[in-house]
Amino acid sequence: MPRNAAFDYPVFLDLTGVDVLVVGGGRIGLRKVRGLARAGARVLLVAPEVSVPFDRTMVVEHRRRPYRSSDLDGMRLVVTATGVPEVDEAVSTDATAAGKWVNAADRPEHCSFILPAIARAAPLTVAVSSNGASPALAGWVRDQAREVLTDEVTALAVELARRRAEIHAEGGSTEDVDWASIIDSALQPQPEDAPQCRSSPEATADASRS
Repeated sequence: MPRNAAFDYPVFLDLTGVDVLVVGGGRIGLRKVRGLARAGARVLLVAPEVSVPFDRTMVVEHRRRPYRSSDLDGMRLVVTATGVPEVDEAVSTDATAAGKWVNAADRPEHCSFILPAIARAAPLTVAVSSNGASPALAGWVRDQAREVLTDEVTALAVELARRRAEIHAEGGSTEDVDWASIIDSALQPQPEDAPQCRSSPEATADASRS
């Protein structure tokens, strides 16, 4: 992977049941294990030892030994976070040669994908990337995004999902709805002494379709 490679095509993956190799049992490696397991991946951990306790049900297998190229067999995604540059580079080289997508922690030049900083407030997820330039800056922007993900915003997301499903069930098109106006109306701050007469997302959506 060229040192100046750009990671310009963001995606969200369904990793349910996907076999993923994680190499490295340190703090960063185990953080990757936790995130992948939460996403439903089948995680194979390769590490002679782990630096902190972790829930072993998060992995389908823990091979307590150094990495071998045969560990790639059957894997669809690879993450290496040993903290040893030579090992991480070897994993990346092997994975690339085998046609696997690979992430090497803090080594974007050895990655075919990078992992963004994440802010979650179900059902919303905000992902921020600095294109490998500064994970710390991406984390700062992520923290700012968390300030926006209030209970009111997440409740609105749930309501809008319900309305979209209802419109589709009725044979309608969600493209005909002015969602931006609905969102602005639902989230617009109200003066403390103003009458509480904001339209609900449901009522506004109904009006926009009439």
